[in-house]
Amino acid sequence: MKTILIIVQKEFKQIFRNKAMLPIIFIVPIIQIVILSYAATFEVKEVRLGYIDTDKTAYSRELISKFEVSSYFTIVGEYDSQKQGQTALQEGKTDVLLEIPSNFERNLVKEKLTTLSVQIDAINGAAAGVENGYITQIIQGFNNQIQMDLMPFQPQQQSLKKIQFTPSFWYNQTLDYKIFMVPGIIVILVTMISLFLSGMNIVREKEIGTLEQMNVTPIKKHQFIIGKLLPFWILGIFILFFGMNIGRFLFDVPLLGSPIWILSFASIYILVFLGMGFFISNFTETQQQAMFIAWFFVVIFILMSGLFTPIESMPAWAQKITEFNPVRYFIEVIRMVMLKGSGFQDIIPQLIKISIYALVMNFLAVISYRKTT
Repeated sequence: MKTILIIVQKEFKQIFRNKAMLPIIFIVPIIQIVILSYAATFEVKEVRLGYIDTDKTAYSRELISKFEVSSYFTIVGEYDSQKQGQTALQEGKTDVLLEIPSNFERNLVKEKLTTLSVQIDAINGAAAGVENGYITQIIQGFNNQIQMDLMPFQPQQQSLKKIQFTPSFWYNQTLDYKIFMVPGIIVILVTMISLFLSGMNIVREKEIGTLEQMNVTPIKKHQFIIGKLLPFWILGIFILFFGMNIGRFLFDVPLLGSPIWILSFASIYILVFLGMGFFISNFTETQQQAMFIAWFFVVIFILMSGLFTPIESMPAWAQKITEFNPVRYFIEVIRMVMLKGSGFQDIIPQLIKISIYALVMNFLAVISYRKTT
């Protein structure tokens, strides 16, 4: 035990002497949480809308005013012809082109039926779908208003009751996307810190030759591995609570469950990526090689974790692959505990899977390491 503590003490001294590593530990997490929490969102605001009004009537102006007062749309201009509007759409000056045909008001009044043309820049398919939802909602509201204006008054209709509903949003009452994203971003930070620092630290010792010096000492294999990885396990736990506090005080992310369950899960989760970093370091000779390989796996883990794209929306084969993604399970657990107040019984399935993952990963790391004497 004394030998392990000495190695741990040596590792901490080495970490804090490394000027390149300190910013990664203390500055990068702050920047990533703050920037990504605002930038990583699927909310679509400030949609640029251009329109062509060939009717020039009270109803056409009223429809345009519906878009003007909406908080989601910004009117960028009126175009005289369809060619001008499509050119603006093609040049990226507008996101949506609304065309109101001639006889728009006359058809509504006489025939109770008319058409509208809406062209949406769909290069970003997800954003286009959201924009289409906004437009449909505004036009439906306008349509209901016109129907009430044009509908002849019938006394018997006064007795009809409308269906009213009151939505109740659980776990995120304000529908703030940051509350959904911040817990996932915290998981990504813990993952990157645990994987990159552990792998790069060991490979760095290979580069400067100190690893060979330690290999010829009487230090046993398990003492060396524990002493090398324990400091990064402590740093991973520190980053976890550091990020949770930033999320709580800066973004008002709630913590409804007990932090003990997050700590318990994170304690095993960090071992997965410490073992992975150690495993990578056994087969690389430079920090660049270790960084490249680690980044390759991190990108796959992040993209298939459910952080940005719901796992349920992925193809069936991709959903099966996510079963082997440890990041997925921690994101699920931290959201469950922080936002839903889930307890130990709720996270048992994820805990079992991540424990198996940790055992396998660290077993591979240990057997692949060869200590020369």
